[in-house]
Order: sequence, then structure tokens, then C-alpha cells
Amino acid sequence: MAQRLNLVVSRHFSKLTSLSSTGKLAENVSSKPKTASGSEITADHLLYTPEHFALKESLKKIIDQDINPYVDQWEAEGIFPAHKVFKLLGNAGFLGVNKPVEYGGLGLDFSYSIAVSEELGNIRCGGIPMAIGVQTDMATPALARFGSTELKKEFLLPSIMGDKVACLGVSEVGAGSDVATIKTNAVREGDEYVVNGGKMWTTNGTQADWMCLLANTSDGPSHKNKSLICLPMNSPGVHIARKIDKMGMRSSDTAEVFFDDVRVPCKNLIGQEGMGFTYQMLQFQEERLWACGNILTMMDNIIQETIQYTRQRKIFKMPVLYHQSVHFRLAELETEIELLRSSSIAPQVALYIKGNDVTKLASMAKLKAGRLSREVGDSCLQYWGGMGFTSDVLVSRFYRDARLLSIGGGADEVMLSIICKYMDTLPKK
Repeated sequence: MAQRLNLVVSRHFSKLTSLSSTGKLAENVSSKPKTASGSEITADHLLYTPEHFALKESLKKIIDQDINPYVDQWEAEGIFPAHKVFKLLGNAGFLGVNKPVEYGGLGLDFSYSIAVSEELGNIRCGGIPMAIGVQTDMATPALARFGSTELKKEFLLPSIMGDKVACLGVSEVGAGSDVATIKTNAVREGDEYVVNGGKMWTTNGTQADWMCLLANTSDGPSHKNKSLICLPMNSPGVHIARKIDKMGMRSSDTAEVFFDDVRVPCKNLIGQEGMGFTYQMLQFQEERLWACGNILTMMDNIIQETIQYTRQRKIFKMPVLYHQSVHFRLAELETEIELLRSSSIAPQVALYIKGNDVTKLASMAKLKAGRLSREVGDSCLQYWGGMGFTSDVLVSRFYRDARLLSIGGGADEVMLSIICKYMDTLPKK
């Protein structure tokens, strides 16, 4: 097994090296400084091998050459070309790192997905990494694990190759973090499901080719009456009501979608009928760990850019950084980031790879990551002064984008409820 894994990794790195060397890397991608995260500058990483770092370095070249030069434009336009970017990443193998080889993936373990998620944090906005994460670790894990061979060929393989864009249909108006209360129904008629209802906050929704849809397929208990279904977005009766205007994550398109008697073949069911809630909870584990990995790099970059700016900016005849309250606060924040990385994220990923249930730990990590990102954004923006209140610097973008982490994928209060459940402190109904 180890030999096969090494062979797959070696082939992939050869492929990436070839791809990244076909064109000259963009010079002076940004006047802003590039920094390495703490996990990249040490050989004694708790989780990563040299292969992980080689994978990250290959992805970094694509980000520097083909994504970051256009981020400001896509942020201003409120959308990025998902098919173009995903095809680029799919050709290089980054959309199926831990997916089966027979469907275009690399067959590596989940730690490589976290390495990719961390590196995507070097994209100079939050919206594009989030959109990629939906494709790789939010809309496709259940399909890869429980879907039929036919379904994987039709939806998983082209998603891994970047030929199709996926979205996840879970949240609804009035049913966001409370997944059990969704109202969208898929009623079986012969060999088809007839879908009626709507979904809200659908990332990639205006550009997606298919949706991993969570819908009620029976009138049973709320945790046992739901199923996951692959729903083509070009089906008659699918209506994109609007592209939602958001405070942050500007370059990621977010849609409100309605279903009016949409007919989907029953063969598009992922796994067993009635198991959708369970499957979605499993997908949430990967989503939350992926999001934590991604935000770590973003926070590292914000800290480093703040250090460099405050070293240059002067107040009361000395650099802002030299004021004790500033460099002490940055030291505290950097310590919190490292604690989250080394004592929370890495051990949980290791446990998840071994097949352990990390729901409690993943919820703790997401809770901490969301709150810490808000602290980092608020503190660092303060040190940028009036410049931090403009849209010209990364810190203001991070301040807006990172706020979603405590809301999306389960709000902080839901994370606390999950933790309390495992602690057996949740009040009995």
C-alpha cells in the first residue's frame, strides 16, 4: 500500500512540475509581500511529509500565476469564472486529492486535502477558496463514499476533472444550521423523484452544473426522512431566483434557488434513501476541518502583512509596531493560531484518517477558528488605522470574509450545542 501511495504521489508531482513549467510564472503578481505559514517552515510537522509540501508548492505556483492576478477584478465583479478556474485545478489534480483514482482522483488520504486547503488560503480573498472547498469537500464526499458507480461516473468524475461545477443544497430560508427542519421535498413517482421547494445561500449556485441536494423523501422522523440526490441544475423547473449580494466573500456567487416540480431519476439517489441526514453530517466533518485549515493560512498572512505595515507606519514619532500593546497583541494572536494548528487541527485530521468520529473535535476546532479569525481581523484592522477601513488592503477584505466562518457550515451556537451533546450537558427535551 505504501509503495502504491508513493507511486501515485510521485506521478502527480511529475505531472504538476510539467504543468507549472509550461509557462513563465507571472512576475510581480502583487506588490504586497508573500509569507510562508508556520507549518511550511519546519520539517518537523505533526502531519505533513515532504510530499505534502511538494503538493502545496505546486498549487502555490498556480495561485500566483493564474488566480491572484485576477482576484481584485473578480471581487469587483462579484463573481469569478468557476468553470475556467476549476478546469485549471482539475487538470492539475487538485479537485480530487483524496478521491478514488478510478474517478480521476489521486487516492490520497484526507491530510493532503487539508494541505491543499491551507495553501488555498494564500488566495487573496475568501470567496474563491470557499467555492473550491464546496467542490472538493462539501458537495462530493458523500457521493464518493456512498454513490453508485454510474452516479460517480456522471457527477463525481467530471467534478474532479473540473468539467462540472458542483453546489450543495442544504440551507433554506428558516432552516440554516437547523438542518433537520428543511422543507424541500422529493416525492417518488415511478422511477423519478419530483422535487419542490427551495434552497438559500447556495455557493456556486449561479454557475453550478449539478447540486448535491438534501431533501425530504418521506414523512418519517426528521433525522431519518432525508436523502441526498444529485440534481442537474439545467433540469426543467430549476429556477435561479437571484444572486445574493453579500457583505463579504464577494467573488463567490451565492444563489437562492427554487424547485418547481423538478423531475430527477431515482438512480440519482446517493446511497440509501432516508440516510441523507447522516451522510450530510459526515460531509460536515470534512467541511469544518477543511475550513479550519484554510483560515489558518489566511490568519498567518494577515498577521505578517500587519507586522510589515505597522513597522513602516509611524505614530508619535515611532513605528506603530514598537508600541508594546501592538507587538504584544500580535504575539498573543500568533500564539493562538499556532495552538489551533498544532493541538487541534493536525491531531483531528490524523484521527479522521484512521476512521474515528471527530464530530466533537471538529466542532470545537470550527468554533475556535471562527472566533479567532474575528479577533485577528478586528485587531489587525485596528492597527492599519484609516487605511484598514478602505477596500484597498487585504486586511479589510479578510475582516469581511472571515465573519462567515462563525455562521456558515453550522453557527457557533450549533457548534456549542454539539459539544454539549457529547459532554452530556445538553438539557433533555
